[in-house]
Parts: sequence; C-alpha cells; structure tokens
Amino acid sequence: MKKKSLMDLLKKLIQIVFSREFITYSIAGVLTTLVNYISFHLLCNIIGIEDLIANAIAWVLAVLFAYVVNAKIVFLQRGDSVKGAAIKVTKFFGARVVTFIVEELGILVFVELLGYNNLIVKACLSVIVIILNYIFSKLYIFK
Repeated sequence: MKKKSLMDLLKKLIQIVFSREFITYSIAGVLTTLVNYISFHLLCNIIGIEDLIANAIAWVLAVLFAYVVNAKIVFLQRGDSVKGAAIKVTKFFGARVVTFIVEELGILVFVELLGYNNLIVKACLSVIVIILNYIFSKLYIFK
C-alpha cells in the first residue's frame, strides 16, 4: 500500500515540475531575481546607497515586474474587473511584503550585524523568498 502512495506522490511531483505553470513561474522567478539583483547591486555597490535602503528600492522594482509577469504569463489572468484586479494586486503586494520582511531581517542579521557578504546573503535569502512567493501566489493570490 505504501509503495502505491509513494509512487502516486512521485507522479504528482513530476506533473507539477513539468507543468507549463511551474516552468513559466521558474523563468519568471529567475527574471525577477535578476531585476532585484541588478537593481540592488547598482544601487548598493555602484551608487553607494546603504544596503537596507538599496534592498527596499530593488524590492519595489522587482515586485512591480513580478506582478505583471505572474499575472499575465504564469497564472494567465485575463479580464478581471477593476475590483478583482485591485484585490489581486493588494494580495500580491501584501504577500510580497511578508517575504520582503524575511529578506530585510536576513540582511540586517547576516550583513549588518554579522558582516557576511551582502550578495551571498541575498542569494541564500532569495531561495527562501522564491519558495514562499510561489506558495502565496498559487494558494492565495491567483488560485
């Protein structure tokens, strides 16, 4: 009995990983991460803006990009009423605020307090943020 359940779970996992939605979300996630990283690097390491402020600005730019890509390409949202679209935008930004706080706290602790490299810390935090963002988008925002 357990073998069948394990096989069913494995088949479901394979279906998810090779689905159009998961693949486009992964590509969108990489592009959003690039927008975030490039913005952060330019603001922080080239222009000289403080880490936490640079991260906040980069986050806003990345979230704006992510909303458009996720709504139009990943989750294929079409024809929402103004009210429906406003609700989705509010949910999207609200969920992203939660993961932004996770990222800001991580930067505060590991970069500002412990002195680790800001880009390495940001890379590690990005993995956590991407997973949380997918869960929020799939189960809460674009369900």
